[in-house]
Amino acid sequence: MASGDLTLRSAAVVDPARESVTGDRRVRIRDGVIRAVEPEDGSSLGEGEIDASAGYLLPGLIDCHVHVISASASTTLQADMYASFVAARAARNMGEMLRRGFTTVRDAAGADGGLAEAVERGLILGPRLIYAGKALSQTGGHADIRPAGRETHDPHYFVPTLGRICDGVDEVRRAARDEIRRGASHIKIMASGGCASPTDRVDSLQFSQEELEAIVEEAAAAGIYCAAHAYTADAVNRSLRAGVRTIEHGNLMDQTSVALFRERSAFLVPTLITYSALVENGAALGLSRFSLEKSRQVYDAGLASLEMADRAGLRIAFGTDLLGDMQVRQSEEFAIRARVQRPADVLRAATTTAAELLRLEGRVGVVAPGAHGDVVLARHNPLDDISHLADPERELVCVVKGGELVVDRRAA
Repeated sequence: MASGDLTLRSAAVVDPARESVTGDRRVRIRDGVIRAVEPEDGSSLGEGEIDASAGYLLPGLIDCHVHVISASASTTLQADMYASFVAARAARNMGEMLRRGFTTVRDAAGADGGLAEAVERGLILGPRLIYAGKALSQTGGHADIRPAGRETHDPHYFVPTLGRICDGVDEVRRAARDEIRRGASHIKIMASGGCASPTDRVDSLQFSQEELEAIVEEAAAAGIYCAAHAYTADAVNRSLRAGVRTIEHGNLMDQTSVALFRERSAFLVPTLITYSALVENGAALGLSRFSLEKSRQVYDAGLASLEMADRAGLRIAFGTDLLGDMQVRQSEEFAIRARVQRPADVLRAATTTAAELLRLEGRVGVVAPGAHGDVVLARHNPLDDISHLADPERELVCVVKGGELVVDRRAA
C-alpha cells in the first residue's frame, strides 16, 4: 500500500451535520483523500485495512484557536527565548495535538509559514496548520509583552512572540500587508485587553475604529478575513461593525452582540478551558498576579456567554487558546462545553462549523468522498456523550491524518 492509503472496515460513521450514525461502512482513503464511503461487502481484511467495528468513526477534530509556538504561560518570558528552542517546543506541541485527535488547527497568533511547510513536508508530525502569523496589537495592547518599566521593544520578526506592535492607520495597513505577504490565511487583531498581557485591562478597547476598519479592508482586499480577540460587548461590537469575521473569546458580550453576530453572519470562538487552566495552574507556570486576577474576572462569565450564544443559534466553533505546558488540557474543552450545549452542537463546533469558519467545507470536518483522509476512531458515540473526548488517551482508538495511521491503540 502506498503512503496515505488506508481502508477502515465495518465502521459506524458519525455525521455531525445530520446527527446520525451509519453502521457497517467501508471508508477507503487513497493518496491522503477519502475516495469512498460505501457499504461493507463482508470480505476478509486485506493489507492496509483496519477493522473499525469496535468504535465510532468521526471526522478529524479541528481546534480553531491554538498557539503552537507557545512555550511559556508568560508571553513576556517567551520573548527572551531562543527561536530555535521555541520551534522545537512547537513541534512537540503539534505532535501532541495530533495524538489528541486534532488533525487540523487554526493558529491564532505566532505560527508562520515555516512551521506549516514543515508539517506539510513531513518534517514535523502535527495537524494541518492554518496560521495568522503575528497578531496586530497597539502599543500597550494585548500583544505588547513589555512590563510597565521596560522601554525597549525588539521589533525583529523572528523574536518568538505572538504579536507585533503597530499604531495609526498607516502602520496597521503596513503590518496587515506584511502578514499577508508572509502567507497568513487570516489576520488576528487584538481588539481588547487580555489575561496574559502585562499592562492592559480586560475591559480596555484597543485600536481606533479607523484602525480596525483599515485592517479589515486590507484583509478583504487579499481575499482573507480578520479574527478579533475581544472580551466585552463594546470590544466585540466595535470589531463586528468593522467587518471582523470571527470573535475570539467573547466572555463578556451581551444581547447587543448577539444581534450583531446575526447581522454580520460572524463566528464566535469561545476558549473556556484556558481560563480554568490559568486560574488553576497559571501561578505555578509563571503567570503574574495581575494576569491571574484578570483570568478570574472572565472565568465565570465564559460559560454564561457560551450558553447565551448557543441559545441564540450563533455559529460557534471550537477553540482552546492554551499557553505553554497548559496545552495538555486541550481536550477538556469538550467536557466544559457539554455543561451547556448538546453533544451534537459541541461536535459540530469541532468539525463542520469549524470547517466552515476555515473555508474548508467538504475538505475537513467530514467523513465523505473528496475530504482529506482525516478520521478518528472513538470508543463511544459522541452524539450520546461528548465528554468522553475530554480523555483522548482512553477514548481514541485510532487517529488517522491524510490516510496515515498516527495513533493505534487497538491492542490496548
